[in-house]
Amino acid sequence: MEALIDILKILLPAAVVFLATFFLVNRFLDNDQKRREHELKKSAQSVFTPLKLQAYERVVIFLERIDPNSLVVRVNKHGMNAHQLHQELIKAIKSEYEHNLSQQIYISYGAWELVKNAKEEIIKAINISSTKVPHDTSSNELAMMILNLVANLDKKMPNQIALEYIKKEIAQAF
Repeated sequence: MEALIDILKILLPAAVVFLATFFLVNRFLDNDQKRREHELKKSAQSVFTPLKLQAYERVVIFLERIDPNSLVVRVNKHGMNAHQLHQELIKAIKSEYEHNLSQQIYISYGAWELVKNAKEEIIKAINISSTKVPHDTSSNELAMMILNLVANLDKKMPNQIALEYIKKEIAQAF
């Protein structure tokens, strides 16, 4: 019995020391891991933030370029007929959109949905305008039809709505 007490006198303090050491080392390692993760996030953010800002810039440029007022003036060339202008307008919008598809990685889901909606609504407005003029007439007639349709809308253009949303989002983030 006395041997058991002697063994317990040795084992109990050793167990207490072992457990205390185990918990201290474990806590130290957890804190060190959290510190490393924080440093990694911080360094990733310093790389990611410029990319995110650049994505917002590119999306803003896209939305400005597909604005019907600037798009029609930029795409309409002398000697085109209405059908050719219609095709070139749709081609220009789709090409710009495809060029900027990768930006959805860096911007919010809501902002990207508004960008997609803006693209679709502007294409829809161009298609509606195209149905109101004969295909073989001058491209200027289609251009005027598109510009009149946009000017007579009671609400904001979808690209303007997306621009406002993106500007608010950027202001909140930065």
